[in-house]
Amino acid sequence: MASFGWKRKIGEKVSKATSQQFEAEAADEKDVADDDDGNWVHAAKRRKEILLEDCVKKSKELKDEGADLAENRRYREAILKWDEALQLTPEDATLYEMKSQVLMSLHEMFPAVHAAEMAVQRNPRSWDAWQTLGRAQLGLGEIALAIRSFQVSLHIFPMNPEVWKEDLSWARKLHEQQKATKTESVQALLKQKELAQEPIPDYDFESDEIVAVCAAIAEKEKALSEAKTVVIVSASGAVETVTEKDNCPTTPDETLFIRAR
Repeated sequence: MASFGWKRKIGEKVSKATSQQFEAEAADEKDVADDDDGNWVHAAKRRKEILLEDCVKKSKELKDEGADLAENRRYREAILKWDEALQLTPEDATLYEMKSQVLMSLHEMFPAVHAAEMAVQRNPRSWDAWQTLGRAQLGLGEIALAIRSFQVSLHIFPMNPEVWKEDLSWARKLHEQQKATKTESVQALLKQKELAQEPIPDYDFESDEIVAVCAAIAEKEKALSEAKTVVIVSASGAVETVTEKDNCPTTPDETLFIRAR
């Protein structure tokens, strides 16, 4: 029966020189692998940069094409170009701002406000976007919001005479008219309520004037009842008007005459 003994380690038979050579070759292979990894990362990053550059370039081309179409009043086609450009550069605030202007020209105010809000979200420092947003809000009837948007635009670019003299001035004028109209409506409503709440006058039916009027009406009715006019047509066609009185009930023979009132 064989007995178990101590097992020698495999590495003990490897010489020192061979071991050093092995370690050197392993180090070289590691360096090559690190270089390959670095090259791959760099290549991937470079490809991404090239792709982004191509997207930006294509988006600019589509933006310019849309602008030319908008100048020629081909608004629907311009919107299609800008929507395609937004697929490539979704953070471009200028595209949203231009789209909002065109939508206002098409009198589509709700989409115009939405597009302008998207432009402001992507570039809050763009005075153009705030101005366009104010105009869209004004077209929607949101005068107070439009005034705020114009004020923000002026805060960003205080020397803009267009916003100051045209947009903000017009919006404030509309706001004053709106306030005046609301005041008149409220006053008219209050007046109607006051008229509805006025009590019915308490007439004195026993006054001398009322009694006199009632007496006159009674006398007139009495005179009419005492004298009644009867039109009688004879069988031969002769017409006769007879006045009846209450104390004279005698009338012609009805077998000979036709009576008509």
